[in-house]
Amino acid sequence: MLESRIKSQEPRSKTNLILKKCQKTYQQPATNNQQPTTNFETLAIRTQTERSQFDEHSTPLYLTSSFVFEDAEDMRASFAEEKDKNLYSRFSNPNVTEFIDKIALMEGAESGYAFATGMAAIYSTFVALLNAGDHIVSCQSVFGSTHTLFTKYFPKWNIETTYFKAEDAQNVEKYIQPNTKILYLETPTNPAIEVLDLEFFGQIAKKHNLIFIVDNCFATPYLQKPIKYGADIVVHSATKLIDGQGRVLGGVAVGKADLIREIYLFARNTGPAMSPFNAWILSKSLETLAIRVEKHCENAIKVAEFLESHPNVDLVKYPFLKSHTSYEIAKKQMKLGGNIVAFEIKGGIEGGRNFLNKIKMCSLSANLGDTRTIVTHPASTTHSKLSDEERNEVGITAGLVRCSVGLENVDDIIADLKQALD
Repeated sequence: MLESRIKSQEPRSKTNLILKKCQKTYQQPATNNQQPTTNFETLAIRTQTERSQFDEHSTPLYLTSSFVFEDAEDMRASFAEEKDKNLYSRFSNPNVTEFIDKIALMEGAESGYAFATGMAAIYSTFVALLNAGDHIVSCQSVFGSTHTLFTKYFPKWNIETTYFKAEDAQNVEKYIQPNTKILYLETPTNPAIEVLDLEFFGQIAKKHNLIFIVDNCFATPYLQKPIKYGADIVVHSATKLIDGQGRVLGGVAVGKADLIREIYLFARNTGPAMSPFNAWILSKSLETLAIRVEKHCENAIKVAEFLESHPNVDLVKYPFLKSHTSYEIAKKQMKLGGNIVAFEIKGGIEGGRNFLNKIKMCSLSANLGDTRTIVTHPASTTHSKLSDEERNEVGITAGLVRCSVGLENVDDIIADLKQALD
């Protein structure tokens, strides 16, 4: 039967099980004894669900809310997790499984679970692993909604967060308390484009027996692999570069199997699961992630270099500019610098607004990681509800602009930015 040929989304227990599945899926019979590849592009393209009886080349959509069972015993054993079988698409679905398997392979993770949005992934990860009275240590520059979780909602449940500034990273141990459970980083950070040393923080987390969680959204697993440096869990907003075309929402968490198991059980009961359709879109997007990100980065460094030379720009932050304070760290842990450039326009908030009003080709949007170049002025838009003090604390100055560099011809991107700055 078809059901017996489809793997469940139940989290994998070992990376080699995923590799064996990958090997079975994409290798021809003549090469079955060949070792599975570890090459990023091939894994992204050839990791698929097992073919159905129709022998399709591309994974089909499994738009079903539920799955059927052969008899009462089959149903009992499946719900008792004695069988590896899909039960209900809130728990698992073949399309979602394929997407998770790809991300887990790319990140070098043991297991994973996919969510409806990036924030669902972040929220579920924290809530599944924390108890009342626990403490988080986090870098200060974090996504606005993550900051809101830390400062507005978690304190209701007696979960406190202590921030450290990037420039004080070497002294992070002084913020660790007896009840600290999680060390959390974004790198590069949103929107300040700070780069934090994953190897250093991995050592700190191990020393103090902390769960080390990294938001790898800006880098993607193509540019940076936090698990290599000691991260226990990596989270992504798949809405961004993983989709890459501004179409669907999604999030994913991958990492150690025992931790993902807790996240899976929480999500299974609370319902923030990724839809099969979005998973199908995102899995297809991963097939072109490497080539897209290469071009994004190629354009972004040229845009960053142009902005550094413009008289109406005070400061440019891009990980692979030598002027970036953490340039050497970025070169150590990132393959390329990513597609996000942050820069400070002269004239403060009004300078930022005037710049946006003069933009002609680039999009004014709060999204990022799209094929289209997007410019955002956080102080007057995404972070406008924060006080001046709160914005300054997380590196959002009045004239800061975040540019998500797209895949258009770079000369056209620069021409639009230039005329708006001039």
